[in-house]
Amino acid sequence: MKTYLISGGCGFIGSHFIRYILNETSDIHILNIDALTYAGNPLNLIDVEQHYSERYSFIKGDINDKIMIEKIFSERDIECVVHFAAESHVDRSFDDPQLFMKTNVLGTSTLLSAAMDSWQQKIAGSQKFLHISTDEVYGSLSLDCKEKFTEKSPLQPRSPYAASKASADLLAQSYHICFKFPVIITRCSNNFGSYQYPEKLIPLMIFNMKNGLPLPIYGDGNQMRNWISISDHCKALWAVLNKGQVGDIYNISGEYECSNLTLVNMLCEIVASKFGKNKDYFKKYITFIKDRPGHDLSYTMACSKVKNQTGWSPSNTFTQDLTATVEWYLTHERWIESCKKSLEIWLKSHYDL
Repeated sequence: MKTYLISGGCGFIGSHFIRYILNETSDIHILNIDALTYAGNPLNLIDVEQHYSERYSFIKGDINDKIMIEKIFSERDIECVVHFAAESHVDRSFDDPQLFMKTNVLGTSTLLSAAMDSWQQKIAGSQKFLHISTDEVYGSLSLDCKEKFTEKSPLQPRSPYAASKASADLLAQSYHICFKFPVIITRCSNNFGSYQYPEKLIPLMIFNMKNGLPLPIYGDGNQMRNWISISDHCKALWAVLNKGQVGDIYNISGEYECSNLTLVNMLCEIVASKFGKNKDYFKKYITFIKDRPGHDLSYTMACSKVKNQTGWSPSNTFTQDLTATVEWYLTHERWIESCKKSLEIWLKSHYDL
């Protein structure tokens, strides 16, 4: 049985990808390493632990722990690394840029180094290192720009978070260029779905509506974002892992794009319908707040490369998927409670809500 090392597997995207692999295959064992920070929730994988106990194992640990990471590679035959572990919230990166550099850059370096040292001692085969990145590394497009970012667009990050991810991307690329290391990089647009920590826009709006709190929107809310369901993203990652070219970069984006304000208005109407309220009931809670520094206007990406090379394409079911996401957050009280204390501290300190 092949072993895949998943870093950050208790986070939002990582936990969904672990579940996806285990559902889609029968010959892969998942080794999940996660430091269990505020956004890494063991409840995200409680069903996996129950139903796939023979094919799933967990190690609590920091990817910066060089000794532990090297021990894992020396004791286990790791076929693939899928690297999700990262500090990922832009707002928090303004508060502590060094934490983002430590986890996102130095942690990536530790994993790359350990994997390379281990795989160099073995016969070259199907080993791969899939590095999960973000569209934010490209910087910002103007709202009237007709062009889209491609995999060849220059990196122009505009926040400590984006800079840390761009740095990690370049480090991963250098390993392929200099050492022929089998790395692949993906850059995805905004994800949404179940198990996403409620500091991010969609679950935060749902949480605040349910609790009668203001719905904070930066600036005028006209920033454009492309949205992809977590299900579509996992399918794309699996396609890239199996059909992508080593050394390549793949943009992954969904079919739906709208402004932040439009999205919040949609959420207000969906949540209102679930509570039997007038469709405009929650819109009175929308609160425009001072824009954050360096707030990118648009990240529109072309993803023809991943479509052409792997055959993957996103679904066109945004409204349906968004409604299902709302329903999930409104009905999973135990999961929400597990996040509530740390989230309330964040809301108070950041938004003064």
